[in-house]
Amino acid sequence: MLFLLILAVLPSILLFLYIYMKDPIPEPFRLLFKAFVYGMVACIPIIFVESILMPIVSAFGENVLGATIKAFFGAALPEEGFKLLALWLILRKNPYYDEHYDGIVYSVCVGLGFATVENIAYVMGSGDMMVAISRAFLAVPCHYACAVLMGYFYSVYNFVDDSDRVKWSILLAPILAHGIYDSIAFLITILPELSGVIMIVLCFFCIKLHQYCKKHIDKQLAQDGNIRKRRDRDLEA
Repeated sequence: MLFLLILAVLPSILLFLYIYMKDPIPEPFRLLFKAFVYGMVACIPIIFVESILMPIVSAFGENVLGATIKAFFGAALPEEGFKLLALWLILRKNPYYDEHYDGIVYSVCVGLGFATVENIAYVMGSGDMMVAISRAFLAVPCHYACAVLMGYFYSVYNFVDDSDRVKWSILLAPILAHGIYDSIAFLITILPELSGVIMIVLCFFCIKLHQYCKKHIDKQLAQDGNIRKRRDRDLEA
């Protein structure tokens, strides 16, 4: 059981280290830990809301339409909504939130806080190593990717473009990614005869999603680097 617990927590640790080590000016660890805890605490209202929504969305049946509605309204909307609330609480009066990339770092901490609790519940509840391995490569990285999208648009709205389009993208972009992921994943049990093909589609979607997120991570790191260079030149002048 200890080995399963390690497998359940390890993906979040590795993804955090990946995003943290890219930051040229690391955020205070106490605030990152606080963001992680906020993500964990977000599980409480999420569980409550999902317990209300799931019986409603399940009424659409075990079919493609039902899986899509369940994915978007039973899972993606409440989970990403409360994660955004947690992110807002950690950033609203944060004096260290002064660069584009910071939004991604804090958002990933929130997302991984939630993902860690969820993953422990699934892995320890199943007691199955294959569940731990599959979630390590799919479910937890999906939460990470959704957090990258949320943090990216949060910073764009805060520092660059405060239009309604960007404001809504803070929530809608991760909901879209999360909803598509869950829709495909739910189809595996609904259409078991096509499970192999569906799994290939799911893996392909995850690869493309992470490529998209990496491009946006690199973009914000480059923006921050250019701003620091201009600031240094101005100081020298």
